[in-house]
Amino acid sequence: MRAATDYVEDVAPGSGTLPPRAWYASSDAASLSLNGSWRFRLSPTADAEDDAFAGPGFDAGHWARISVPGHWVLQGHGAPAYTNHLYPFPVDPPRVPTENPTGDHLRLFDLPSDWPSDGGAVLRFDGVESCARVWLNGTDLGEFKGSRLPHEFAVGHLLRPEGNVLAVRVHQWSAGSYLEDQDQWWLPGIFRDVTLLHRPAGCALDFFVHASYDHTAGAGTLKVDSDVAGRVTVPALGIDVPTGASVTVPVEPWTAETPRLYDGVLATEGERVPLRIGFRTVVVEDGLIEVNGRAILFKGVNRHEWHPEQGRALDRETMREDVLLMKRHNINAVRTSHYPPHPAFLDLCDELGLWVIDECDLETHGFVEQSWRDNPVDDERWTPALLDRAARMVERDKNHPSVVVWSLGNEAGTGRGLTAMAEWIHGRDSSRLVHYEGDRDCRDTDMYSRMYAVHEEVDRIGRGLDGGPLKRRRLPFVLCEYGHAMGNGPGGLADYQRLFETHDRVQGGFVWEWIDHGVKDERHGFAYGGDFGEELHDGNFVCDGLLFPDRTPSPGLVEYKKVIEPVRFEARPPAPAEYGAGPGTVRIRNAHDFLDLTALAFEWSYQVDGETVASGGLPVPRAAPGESVEVKLPEPPGTRDGETQWTVRALLASDTAWAPKGHPVAWAQFPVSARPPLRVARGAAPARGDGRITLGPGSFDARTGALLSIGAVEVTGPPRLDVWRAPTDNDDGATWQSDVRYGLLWRTLGLQRMRHRLDSVETGEDALTVRTRVAPAGRELGLATVYRWTSDGERLRLTVSVGPQGEWTVPLPRLGIRFGLSGAADRVRWFGGGPGEAYPDTRSASRLGRWESTVDGLQTPYVRPQENGARADVRWAEIGGLRIEGDPEFWLSGRRWTNEHLDAARHLTDLIPGDTVWVNLDHAQHGIGSQSCGPGPLPRYFLWAAPAEFSFVFSETAERA
Repeated sequence: MRAATDYVEDVAPGSGTLPPRAWYASSDAASLSLNGSWRFRLSPTADAEDDAFAGPGFDAGHWARISVPGHWVLQGHGAPAYTNHLYPFPVDPPRVPTENPTGDHLRLFDLPSDWPSDGGAVLRFDGVESCARVWLNGTDLGEFKGSRLPHEFAVGHLLRPEGNVLAVRVHQWSAGSYLEDQDQWWLPGIFRDVTLLHRPAGCALDFFVHASYDHTAGAGTLKVDSDVAGRVTVPALGIDVPTGASVTVPVEPWTAETPRLYDGVLATEGERVPLRIGFRTVVVEDGLIEVNGRAILFKGVNRHEWHPEQGRALDRETMREDVLLMKRHNINAVRTSHYPPHPAFLDLCDELGLWVIDECDLETHGFVEQSWRDNPVDDERWTPALLDRAARMVERDKNHPSVVVWSLGNEAGTGRGLTAMAEWIHGRDSSRLVHYEGDRDCRDTDMYSRMYAVHEEVDRIGRGLDGGPLKRRRLPFVLCEYGHAMGNGPGGLADYQRLFETHDRVQGGFVWEWIDHGVKDERHGFAYGGDFGEELHDGNFVCDGLLFPDRTPSPGLVEYKKVIEPVRFEARPPAPAEYGAGPGTVRIRNAHDFLDLTALAFEWSYQVDGETVASGGLPVPRAAPGESVEVKLPEPPGTRDGETQWTVRALLASDTAWAPKGHPVAWAQFPVSARPPLRVARGAAPARGDGRITLGPGSFDARTGALLSIGAVEVTGPPRLDVWRAPTDNDDGATWQSDVRYGLLWRTLGLQRMRHRLDSVETGEDALTVRTRVAPAGRELGLATVYRWTSDGERLRLTVSVGPQGEWTVPLPRLGIRFGLSGAADRVRWFGGGPGEAYPDTRSASRLGRWESTVDGLQTPYVRPQENGARADVRWAEIGGLRIEGDPEFWLSGRRWTNEHLDAARHLTDLIPGDTVWVNLDHAQHGIGSQSCGPGPLPRYFLWAAPAEFSFVFSETAERA
């Protein structure tokens, strides 16, 4: 006998639902949103309650209230759980645990007084996780799986003018959960819209807008296939044709850079449906992905849907904010990892212009733990469910011009089910390409896709030296994931971009990912895996985005904007040159795929020691995509001593739909005259007395040689060598990686607990010399470190000499000095890179200038605290009454806790400001890389232990804080 809950473990996609169709809003058919406050009851198992609640007259007044769309675990009922790939239940497909949280949802509603009495009605669910059974007015409509996909029921015959009872039972676990093992929080609930749609007699049921573009003729061909016959009109193009008929007219094409949409109408006997038509053609030609006859370069991101309070229940304003941020940061593409997004997001991509890889709601990653044994995608019993998911994606989203690629899913192994999906999609829609990263031989796909391939391998692929089947070698290559944006990073983006722009075959990639999935939490600020008591979790691996959870751009996003900017500048001789030489020229290359340079306005400015002394407009002739022009710079203004440079910027020439006129798009800086040498005469002599040594403005402990003060500025922690940084997520690497994970090796070696041995304090005629050895306990290797102090009477110069001792087989995290100042020190001014943080392989966006911040403003609030906030190429800095000049330039960071305290913290709320501001002046830093999931830093960014010497000059400033 079939149990009442057998459908939960049935591999079938469901029963009772209507066939999938295009998502659209009618011009004149009524609709009623059923979003809002629902009654809610949570049960521990799928069969703990009967279905009496689904009938009229049931009293649910004692039930809780819950918001729909929403997740019940984010509204006080249970708790969220995060895993990257492990299933949070025993793997025994299609069985799920008896402990299966089940939420009964109840909504009573009346029809509007003007609700039409003729025709039918459809009840639409846009997203429910993971399995739902639905009743209307006591009638069982059916059940469905496929959490991020739409499902509809015909309900016109069941509706009443008043007192309608909509009941939905949602199970957290089901057979469908085996197909939804995406790297994200497990969040059950009705998390997308619920809508009642009137379907008048003769309404449009489903339709397919075919809108191709012939770039040679400048013409578009439109044909709208419709289940119900009607007419298609596009007034701007003079089109008025029956459905099914083709018409070719001159048009402006749709691209991500020029998202031209034409408003049209599909009119059937009973309904008018607005159309937003974008003409474009997507093909693979000569081994390249081409749109409208031009090869494109994806500058993309992977995007999960996320809000720190609502989870995946995003509102339209949040979606618009996301797209605007993407456009303003030069991003041109989105992979909808790893499921189709809310359809309103695709409307925004159509309107504002983004290439979209639309990915099916499919991932079975957990089966990797058993070598993919019993993987559903290679089990024909599951094929109907896979085809259902493919069809619901394609049919819903087929009329969006922004969607240029269909993706079968993610990390689901390989198998017959995926082949069946690819064959069905190719047969249904030949106007787009098919993607799947797991298809390494490209048997079913139209491009070769990889994730986290190292730079060297990408270079080999670009040069055609990667091997593999002949078909694969003839296909374009895309990195569907790269640049893992977890914590501080990702590093190496500029190095990837150079490869993308060098090799035609390598058509860009998609950084993982858009936003940190931190859950807003009173205890921790933002919570991550393990903070809710999960027995299995993957920690902060869920926080790996270019945005912080509150949607503040991270330094990684600022870096990415610079790396992928669509205009390239190159200085031409005589710049850089000695001051006084004539002006040079700037070579400007248009790196857009479709736009010419007339959309931008250009300007120059001229800096002396970081201060702009002159600026003006820069006339730039029109340049088509891929073309370059040379523009002469003006005469350098005046004769000034100091370090000088040009800055050239490209700005929007007029308002756009995504940013106002003047929005910065690209920039570059070119040095003219170098920084003058930093000289401090050795005039003062050290003097002993009262347990101290004085040297110019410096006062030192006579026994230890430790600096105590500089003039009236007390140094609460004397400068000494520091090689430790709180390891970043990328330093620590991923547990499954076979590559060396230096963060772990640093800890094993003991670099976080270095000991400082004093060998001698020597006073000479013009110098105080302190000799030390810095080494970790339990190890024989170390760093012989000599501090040499000299002064001209007003300034104090420290020269640090470092010599490795023993066999160093690991790079250093950092190399520099650390000292403490009074906690009253707050304002920081500097001439160097800014305004934000930078590291050796994340410094493209660091702009040379004069900057100012508070100490707290120097911090980058990564959800899991780690090394952050360094400013690069600093010439001088002022903090706490001190002016510090570097020889050579240095990396500056300052914080109200030590690096050790930063390392011990697990959440931002663990960082308690102390009474000391700790300042790091670093000669060098180790690179960042992307090893939290991808490759580590390239070898040229390694900081190997080697002899080094660097200097700092200290003096008092008039301002003490």
